[in-house]
Amino acid sequence: MRRREFIGLIGVAAAASKPRVAFAQQQPLPLIGIVTSTRWELGQRFLERLREGLGEYGYVEGQNFRFELREANFKIDRIPILTRELVDQKVSVIIADTTVKAQVTKAATQSIPIVIGIGADPVENGFVASFNKPGGNITGVFNLGVMLTGKQLEILHELVPSAKTIALLTDPGNATTFQLTMPLAQAAADRLGLGLLHVEAHTSDEIEAAVDTAARGGAGAILVGSDAFFQNAAAYKQLIAVAARYRLPTLFVVEAAVKAGGLISYGSDHEENWRMIGRYVARILRGEKPADLPVEQSTKTILSINLKTAEALGITVPQTLLARAEEVIE
Repeated sequence: MRRREFIGLIGVAAAASKPRVAFAQQQPLPLIGIVTSTRWELGQRFLERLREGLGEYGYVEGQNFRFELREANFKIDRIPILTRELVDQKVSVIIADTTVKAQVTKAATQSIPIVIGIGADPVENGFVASFNKPGGNITGVFNLGVMLTGKQLEILHELVPSAKTIALLTDPGNATTFQLTMPLAQAAADRLGLGLLHVEAHTSDEIEAAVDTAARGGAGAILVGSDAFFQNAAAYKQLIAVAARYRLPTLFVVEAAVKAGGLISYGSDHEENWRMIGRYVARILRGEKPADLPVEQSTKTILSINLKTAEALGITVPQTLLARAEEVIE
């Protein structure tokens, strides 16, 4: 054998003998892309619950996946831009946890798997072909969300029967959620013989004006819409303080608002929904196809009541509501 050929064979053998671990370490970790409507400092509980769901399948952040995060900072018009960045980066999975994000992400890619967690019916809104056989690149969780609007208004009426007009507070920057919410709220108000006053707030500066408009319009209570803006701590804490000054009973969709001093909340179990999203993402990272993963409908709801706040507002909570509440703060 010639010396040059012998040296070449040695080189090939040496390369082949390198540990496979070293090669594996060079492989990039799967990326889970997420666009938040707010700021990531306000979304830590969301990420914590996603980690828990992923962890049930052996996925640990930094070891076998990492998040690729984009922050819209309450600017809904930036969501398509930020989503396109994730698509161009070729992330492994994209999480769309609102109806708006689901619409944007569906339009942006038909190849990257998308896991949704939305309150709008995914079949009626064209995200999947059916619950059992989604059929495309989208699957995930139907969490009821806006579908609970009518029940929320009923609960608020039960709590404050003296309120003949109820204000519905929504985010004007979220037209999709409003289009789904308003008909449900109006139908419930008509059924109960109540007036419905629509007020809006898109920024923290507009919350005070919205509550003032509700009070001046004769509203005896406020129903907060399921918009992402009102589910972040900064917004609901401000709303709690302003509503207290105007002595307007307010129903929120997240139980965290009640723990922070809000009067009452009724909504889907957000934290369990987020874990469910994490589980879906893990299964896709393991190789399962969104088209074959049935959409799961989350039916668990949480009713929370703060008796301290009720007392401060001079409200006696009916025993019928207390008996149904999962959480009562005394």
